[in-house]
Amino acid sequence: MKPDRSNTLGRALVRFFQEYLPNLRGMSSHTIHGYRDAVVLFLRFASEQTGRSVEELDMVDLNAEQVAAFLDFLERERRNGISTRNARLAALHCLAHFLAGEHPECLSQLQRVLGVPFKRGTTQRAIEYLEANEVKALLCQIDRSTRAGQRDYTLFALMFNTGARVQEVLNLRRCDIRTEPPYQVRLLGKGGKVRTCPIWANTASLLRDLSRTLPDTQDSQATLFRNERGGTLTRFGVGYLLRKYVAEATTTVDTLRNKRIHPHSVRHSTAVALLKAGVDFATISQWLGHASLNTTMVYARADLDLKRQALTQVFPDVLGASVPGRLKHGSADLLGWLRRL
Repeated sequence: MKPDRSNTLGRALVRFFQEYLPNLRGMSSHTIHGYRDAVVLFLRFASEQTGRSVEELDMVDLNAEQVAAFLDFLERERRNGISTRNARLAALHCLAHFLAGEHPECLSQLQRVLGVPFKRGTTQRAIEYLEANEVKALLCQIDRSTRAGQRDYTLFALMFNTGARVQEVLNLRRCDIRTEPPYQVRLLGKGGKVRTCPIWANTASLLRDLSRTLPDTQDSQATLFRNERGGTLTRFGVGYLLRKYVAEATTTVDTLRNKRIHPHSVRHSTAVALLKAGVDFATISQWLGHASLNTTMVYARADLDLKRQALTQVFPDVLGASVPGRLKHGSADLLGWLRRL
């Protein structure tokens, strides 16, 4: 009689998503969902390639050749970029690493999967963020006389104040805000890490007023930002609202027309504003809840004004107070004119 190997991969996947990722690795729900999507795509692809149903797939189907073909499929058929392709591969690498410990008899096969390399050649887009006048124009578009407008104004004011991730703000409950001095909010970040972030008195007042408009005034666990049906506002809802107000603000601030603004751009805006104000990188890193200081350092490359300031300190004669003008015919001061450009 043949040994029963049915659902070996299926049982391992249940442990991978229910135990390994959330408990042993401490990954956030969003990261787990991303890994889930990658694994689902791979299982569907492997099912089509082998002619068997997903339920019939086994450990042998997770091999280097199948993974390489899957990555080629992502780029060729699904038009995924290199960064998305690499993110899918990272999920499969994590799964292979887990399975190697669970099924050492498949170690050689899984090591070959781990040997499938990430692809180089990704292009990193410039960080998009809002300048102070653009932030003001965006907030001015919100009609605060309505309940929805009051919610939206408080939402974006808090996001600009704290630089919090969208989901961190949407998860806020009454018990997470302090609207008396010292004003602050408690944020639950990636990996279950909790941090406290100071807020302005005006932001605290907005949060207090918003909290009073909610029906369950005595429920300390009630979330603050809700949709029209009373459910918690979603990240997609925040994205829709942001695009709406940015589009309206372009009528007064033309620079917004050429920017690709999304909810994470608000976080970038706070980081760059802190950097411009002279706040050190270590403090900004703690403020934003970054796991590594290297993540924060990316903002040093983002702001053109900071680059200009650095240039004037290193090469003061290049960006002096003189204003470039037309070089008069026959003038010998060509170098001086070039320096003033």
